[in-house]
Amino acid sequence: MTAQVALCCRAMIVAVAGLVSAVLVLFAHEYGYHRDELYFIAAGKRLDWAYVDQGPVTPLLARLMTELDADSLTLLRLPSALAAGLIVLITGLLAGELGAKRSAQVLAAVIAGVSVVVLFNGHLLSTTTFDLLCWTAATWLIVRAVLRDERLWLAVGLVVGLGLLNKPLPALLAVAVLVSLLAAGPRHVLRSPYPWLGAMIAVVLFAPFILWQAAHGWPHLEVSAAIARGESASSEPWWAVVPFQLLLVSPVLAPVWIAGLVRLFRDAELRFLAVTWVLLAVVFMATGGKPYYLAGMLPLLVAAGCVPIPRWLRGRPPLLRKAALGLALAASIVIDPVIALPVLPVRDIDLVVAMNEDVGETVGWPELVSTVAHAHQDGAVIFTRNYGEAGAIDRFGPAYGLPQAYSGHNAYWHWGPPPDLASRVVVVGIPAERASRFFVGCTTAATIGNDAGVDNEENGAPVLFCAGPSRPWSQMWPELRRMG
Repeated sequence: MTAQVALCCRAMIVAVAGLVSAVLVLFAHEYGYHRDELYFIAAGKRLDWAYVDQGPVTPLLARLMTELDADSLTLLRLPSALAAGLIVLITGLLAGELGAKRSAQVLAAVIAGVSVVVLFNGHLLSTTTFDLLCWTAATWLIVRAVLRDERLWLAVGLVVGLGLLNKPLPALLAVAVLVSLLAAGPRHVLRSPYPWLGAMIAVVLFAPFILWQAAHGWPHLEVSAAIARGESASSEPWWAVVPFQLLLVSPVLAPVWIAGLVRLFRDAELRFLAVTWVLLAVVFMATGGKPYYLAGMLPLLVAAGCVPIPRWLRGRPPLLRKAALGLALAASIVIDPVIALPVLPVRDIDLVVAMNEDVGETVGWPELVSTVAHAHQDGAVIFTRNYGEAGAIDRFGPAYGLPQAYSGHNAYWHWGPPPDLASRVVVVGIPAERASRFFVGCTTAATIGNDAGVDNEENGAPVLFCAGPSRPWSQMWPELRRMG
């Protein structure tokens, strides 16, 4: 009977995970590409061992999906929808490893499944999606390695190594876990060869990224420094790191993961994971990291926070406590998808954009390219302010006969300047006063807008037509470089 109940519990967790993936696939085609997705598609056409701001995993996935169907937004986002389902599944399994009863395991999966961070990142093809999956899988395996089988440190190394090929953040998780084990124990874990062998696996997998960065002057460090200075569109003040975590699951369900953090602090064997969270929070605040960098720890904290919930529900008054939990779940199920997914008509998303600016970044790209096409003349170079604009022109421009775009932003700068012989220039998104430093004879040809009137970064930006660059492109190119 116990085996049957356990099997039923696993089936329910799998069902929750499958439902989340199915919902994400259902909404995947709505609105449009995010600027980062357009960038990944462009990077996927120029496959490399690394890029200035990321590893090869997400561009490779973009390449694979667009090779199957270049026009399918649903197919492009399918890997993220599946990754989100896996995050939900592992969260439920994590709760079981931490001692949760079966109902609490299912609850952990449900909370992960309705969380803003899982839904939003599961909706887009993003490095953050697979980083979140890496951290969730790694923390699950770390718990199992400490509590069950030390050989699983080899699997931890494999997962972290693969995650490092997506972005370098898992390296901070690995270092923080090591420091926390030394500080809080159990230190005997580090006397085993398996954690060190796992670390070697991760280093070997990370080596191509490191070698590429070294060969190209460590541009990722420049990107990180620019983010710390607040020069990225998604940069936030240092003090926002911890408060931001209250929003990533759901504001009304934040007590669950906070309880999980407290519970881990009280567990002698797993206290190091709570110390890891604190250490990472301090590091991200001190270095100007983006608040969502810490999100990878939330599935672990949600799982830990669900362990005592069945006992808490039996406390007095039980009906009131059950009602409070039910209302919190219901509110999250209703509100979180509105914030994270394209469930509203695009003309009605102003309030959503005010809470989640990234939603606005999925609107208006076809209109931008159409505007540029009307301003373009044969033989003119197209130079854009950022990689999203360049990616949009590379994606939609061929239908208008437009050439490939150039930009000084991140990897687009690394891909090189236009030929020095190129003269006339369409400058996208750069104000005339700044453009005059690099281009001559500029006039405003158009202003970018979108049919829905969504106020995003591109809305209201100018399109200039310039007689040419003020100097040869090869001379100006170092000055046009912008990281972040």
